[in-house]
Amino acid sequence: KNLQQMFWRRYLIKCKNVTRLLVFSTDAGFHFAGDGKLGGIVLPNDGKCHLENNVYTMSHYYDYPSIAHLVQKLSENNIQTIFAVTEEFQAVYKELKNLIPKSAVGTLSSNSSNVIQLIIDAYNSLSSEVILENSKLPKGVTISYKSFCKNGVNDTQEDGRKCSNISIGDEVKFEINVTANECPKKGQNETIKIKPLGFTEEVEINLQFICECQCQSEGEPNSPACHEGNGTFECGACRCNEGRIGRLCECSTDEVNSEDMDAYCRRENSTEICSNNGECICGQCVCKKRENTNEVYSGKYCECDNFNCDRSNGLICGGNGICKCRVCECFPNFTGSACDCSLDTFPCMASNGQICNGRGTCECGTCNCTDPKFQGPTCEMCQTCLGVCAEHKDCVQCRAFDKGEKKETCSQECMHFNMTRVESRDKLPQPGQPDPLSHCKEKDVDDCWFYFTYSVNSNGEANVHVVETPECPSGPDIIPIVAGVVAGIVLIGLALLLIWKLLMIIHDRREFAKFEKEKMNAKWDTQENPIYKSPINNFKNPNYGRKAGL
Repeated sequence: KNLQQMFWRRYLIKCKNVTRLLVFSTDAGFHFAGDGKLGGIVLPNDGKCHLENNVYTMSHYYDYPSIAHLVQKLSENNIQTIFAVTEEFQAVYKELKNLIPKSAVGTLSSNSSNVIQLIIDAYNSLSSEVILENSKLPKGVTISYKSFCKNGVNDTQEDGRKCSNISIGDEVKFEINVTANECPKKGQNETIKIKPLGFTEEVEINLQFICECQCQSEGEPNSPACHEGNGTFECGACRCNEGRIGRLCECSTDEVNSEDMDAYCRRENSTEICSNNGECICGQCVCKKRENTNEVYSGKYCECDNFNCDRSNGLICGGNGICKCRVCECFPNFTGSACDCSLDTFPCMASNGQICNGRGTCECGTCNCTDPKFQGPTCEMCQTCLGVCAEHKDCVQCRAFDKGEKKETCSQECMHFNMTRVESRDKLPQPGQPDPLSHCKEKDVDDCWFYFTYSVNSNGEANVHVVETPECPSGPDIIPIVAGVVAGIVLIGLALLLIWKLLMIIHDRREFAKFEKEKMNAKWDTQENPIYKSPINNFKNPNYGRKAGL
């Protein structure tokens, strides 16, 4: 018995520091803070259990807990949640999953037969991801993360907190920077705890703020490091003598009538000194030099440069302008933020001498057709117009089938397009290609239909694709027609006979039913003749039975 108690004590101690899985299975939505108002409960939840005999006893007093409460309690108890819900509520719980770190959502079948496999899949998904979290930060303290995950994947900001697709034995690293922007109360230390979600291991960081330097007593008066001895070099910086200012005490207050030298190096409503592209020396910005000597910073606050303009085709200002203070100054006949819009109208000139055939405007060397029916480089193609197919019908017929009105002059009049033969209509080009396309169906001299497409590419070349075999109508088949007519007449006659026979059967049955009804309603005995009269007459003597003498 003692050994058994010892075993369970050791087992329970181990179980305190393990990750817990909570499987929540439902076919409905969920409540959260604020829903209690419908029942008149407005007191916020206190985040405590209030259990008696495993029953929550304060549901009439406290509102539902908020999602933040839920996240906090799950994190404190190292609980990872698996939501096993039906297909109908997948979207709802996926949104909840995004708010609860280290949680997963699975689709539960109607009879819950897949719940075991669902838990296994969700656990594998949760165990393949590491997410760091930190405790509440002190006032004025910020923290940033950078992750070094598998396959050289690095992330920063919020994505720097996690690594995904982790397998057993994989090693990941996190770089954490803690920055204090202000000092807390004197002598007050702070503690930050960082741990991976779902694990009990954590790192505790003790912050000790040094707000008053102790190195001032070790300063070097009139140090050569402070511009020829014009200050005391202490704590790695110069404390200037009276009448001297600047980072290295290089300036005199007689020269600059301001104690804040950096104010002269900041743009209005900006905290950046020299736009972070230079140094402020005696109230003036000295811009940085770049490795590429053709790239320079300029401007009073180093706010300009000649290499951060918009690009086109990989070139600054598209090679058609000069970058000045991050704005392109375009050469003549070019415009646009990247000087990629040509003002030359020659590419828009149609064969008739009109710009875009008079059906559009020339924008950046390309026609913008105002009439949606017309397309093409110069708005010359109309897919819905009837003239395109009719115009090229004879030339296609003579080149593809060697017949038609232009058969004799085909080589002179019909060589203005490239022709390609295809086996069937399915092989013809279909709508959706870059070039405007017209599908045509025309009848040749033999009353056969032939099919072709006509398109014009961006270079102005016409291309025709034609089906190599025309569709010719065949004569009618007399035998099936005659047989069909005869069969139809016979079937109609049989149908009429059947209808007449059916009507006669119905009529006879009605008459017979009527006779049976009258027979049942007869009042006389069917065994006597109803017209028979008896020949016997009975008469009674009126004096029969009287006494004599009366």
